[in-house]
Amino acid sequence: MRFRTMAVLGLLAVLTTRPQARADEVKVAVAANFAAPIQRIAADFEQATGHKLLISLGSTGKFHAQIRNGAPFEVLLAADQETPRKLEAEGLAVPGSRFTYATGRLVLWSRDAGRVDAEGQVLRTGHFERLAIADPRLAPYGAAAAAVIDKLGLKDALAARLVQGDSIGQAHQFVASGHAELGFVALAQVQLDGRLTGGSAWRVPEALHAPLHQDAVLLRPGADRPAARALLDHLRSVRLTPLIESYGYAR
Repeated sequence: MRFRTMAVLGLLAVLTTRPQARADEVKVAVAANFAAPIQRIAADFEQATGHKLLISLGSTGKFHAQIRNGAPFEVLLAADQETPRKLEAEGLAVPGSRFTYATGRLVLWSRDAGRVDAEGQVLRTGHFERLAIADPRLAPYGAAAAAVIDKLGLKDALAARLVQGDSIGQAHQFVASGHAELGFVALAQVQLDGRLTGGSAWRVPEALHAPLHQDAVLLRPGADRPAARALLDHLRSVRLTPLIESYGYAR
């Protein structure tokens, strides 16, 4: 009887510890525009799989440089499609693993209610001193902002007022802190459940810039890591669509 009890207890110990043994950590580089959704996705992913995400936020351009220099990221959530394609061509990403996880929206935003009108005419009236954008060389949202300014014929008029952040996260911080009155930011940074979280904004017509399709890709360090592949499967899940769309993205 004692032997049988010990055997049962031993089996229970194995069964209860096995899921923990499979739990792992995934090093994921995430474009700064996706900062808010990835936190909720990380919690959902951990609850569903036991795996934890080690999240690094920044500009897609900087991540590209870091990956080329040996950074041990296993998954990249880029703010564009071009960078994951380049990583595949350079042999730094797993072929066939790339897919679009979201399509973003660009907005002109101010923390002040009523400052930004529905047509973005504030850019022409000049009732501001500083306009924040992400560095167009590093951040796809910054490149989109530069394209909008150019298409509106305001490149020369606004040149002296521009302040650049390394990422869209820093551009947003410039406006949120009052360092700049206006800024081109991601809709996801200022919207939740279809409403602005504060301030005023102009949703930039998508015809004014290239589409902000955002691709995820499995990087070489994650090729043999089940947890990294599980994250990509999780991102593809249709049950995440309402969460991602609540921040203004399209799927």
